[in-house]
Parts: sequence; structure tokens; C-alpha cells
Amino acid sequence: MQLQGELQSKGLQPHHYRGPLHGVGVIVKHEGLRGIYRGLGCAYVYQILLNGCRLGFYDPLRKGISALFLKDENAQNLAVNMFCGAFSGVMGAAAGSPFFLVKTRLQSYSPFRPVGTQHQYRNAWDGLSQIYRGEGIRGLYRGVGAAMIRTGFGSSVQLPTYFFAKRRLIRHAGMEEGPALHLASSTVSGFVVCCFMHPPDTIMSRLYNQNGNLYKGVFDCLGKTIRTEGFLAIYKGFLPHLARILPHTILTLSLAEQTNKLMRKFEGRVLPMMAKA
Repeated sequence: MQLQGELQSKGLQPHHYRGPLHGVGVIVKHEGLRGIYRGLGCAYVYQILLNGCRLGFYDPLRKGISALFLKDENAQNLAVNMFCGAFSGVMGAAAGSPFFLVKTRLQSYSPFRPVGTQHQYRNAWDGLSQIYRGEGIRGLYRGVGAAMIRTGFGSSVQLPTYFFAKRRLIRHAGMEEGPALHLASSTVSGFVVCCFMHPPDTIMSRLYNQNGNLYKGVFDCLGKTIRTEGFLAIYKGFLPHLARILPHTILTLSLAEQTNKLMRKFEGRVLPMMAKA
């Protein structure tokens, strides 16, 4: 949906996919269930790299900066939280960008309803190999600037919004620590993330999928898209994105909470025993 009607004036744009449900129906009808799972392997690798950095570096970075500037590592400061969320997200985006590049191209390819530039890769490894042979390392990191902006935007609000919503729900709604609180807080966070992250996500998809140098960079792509298709073009595919990011955020943050609890229990039991030994 982000690629259909690319750089075509209003009224001339095709609408192969009219919404998330219609889009899924069209893909399954013509390409089978495998069609809606194109690029899944790349998506797994990308998420491991992205969220490994985002969730792994966020809290240590926040505590370090809070201790340095606020003299209290447990102090909560919105600016510090947003900076740490953005910085950890940018690191994750840079680490996983080549896999997101191939994932985007694998997902964009369709033998029945081609939309945007078509790249025919047999699988993720073939895609990485073809790009490296044709364009070198630079080709693998095409669009990395847009990916870093996209993830920086999303990460700068995801974790701070999650913890902000969590504190407010405890204070004003009387909720207690547990799955219900984690679900509510992560739902709020997911919606806010989608609103902030979708415009750079659209730009990133187009930069990743371009053939040659249709766009010179992030701002060139943004300008061409808005001038040709109108401002709302940068919000194409918002509902499918929201349908993806909400369960993704809920599962990621809720499972992260449970994992942290297990790790704290593990550290509390095992580390003292190791120290004694």
C-alpha cells in the first residue's frame, strides 16, 4: 500500500490494495498463504538485531545518563528517556538495515499484482548476495538513513510512552503490576508509535525498494512524494501498519517485562551462590 501509486498524480493512482483485509485477500487469492509470509526469515533476523539493541541498551543507557546528569540513576526524565529510546533504536536500525532492505524487496515482489519496482530474489540469502555483487556494501546499506530516522522516531516514544502510561494507570486508574497493566500500557504505546513512525516508514520503504537512484535521499523522497501525491501519501498503509505494530508492541513489551522478572529472580538466586563458591 505504501508503494502503490508511487509518484503518480491523484486520480491516476491504482488501488490494487484498498485496505489491510482486502490486501490480505488479494495476496492469498493469487499467491497463496506463502505470499503473505514473504520475507519472514529476514523479519526475524531484523527483529532480533533491532530489539536486542533497543531493549538491551535502553535501560543501562538511561541509568548511566540519569546518574551522570541527574545524580540519580532511578530518576525519570522525559528528555533523557526519549534520547535513550531514540539512540538505542538508531543502533538497532543500523545493525539490522540490510535484512530490512531484503525483507522489503521480497515483500514488494508479486508475479500477479506488481506494485513499485520488482526485485526477484529466490530467498533472503540470494537477495543479500545479489545486492552485494551488484552494489557492494554501500548497496546493502541503501536507505539506512531513513531506517535510522524511522526507528529513532518510534523508539523515542515507544518505551517512554509505555512507562509513562504505566505510571499514570497505576496512579489514576488504580491498576496493579501484572499482565493487565502491561497490556494497557503497551496498547497506548503502540498507537503513539505508529502515529510517529509511519511517515518515515513510508519513505524508508520507497528508498529500499527503488531501482537505481530515483530518490537522492530521505528529504528528496519526502518532497517528491508530497508534491506528486499529496501530504496524506506519507500515511499510505497506516491501518496495516497499526494492525502490525499494536500486537508487536504488546507482545514485545509484555514479554520483556516477564523476561526481566525471570532474570532478576535468576540473578537473585544464582549470583549469590556463585559468589559464595
